[in-house]
Amino acid sequence: MYIGYTSDLEQRLLSHNSLGKKGWTIKYRPWKLAYTEEHQTKKDAMRREKQLKSAKGREYIWEVVKEKFN
Repeated sequence: MYIGYTSDLEQRLLSHNSLGKKGWTIKYRPWKLAYTEEHQTKKDAMRREKQLKSAKGREYIWEVVKEKFN
């Protein structure tokens, strides 16, 4: 599972799935998009990212992923 903020989702997926040459993200290729949210400001997006990275947030995301991919 990857949770992160980006202003360019297509570029982020390309980076994780093709462009990166080392690091954690290449170990788990291919990355599939399971859930997105849009926010009006970077501050709001960063706040939500922090929430989703909490224990309750990850629990919520796992439920979304199970529903989508099972």
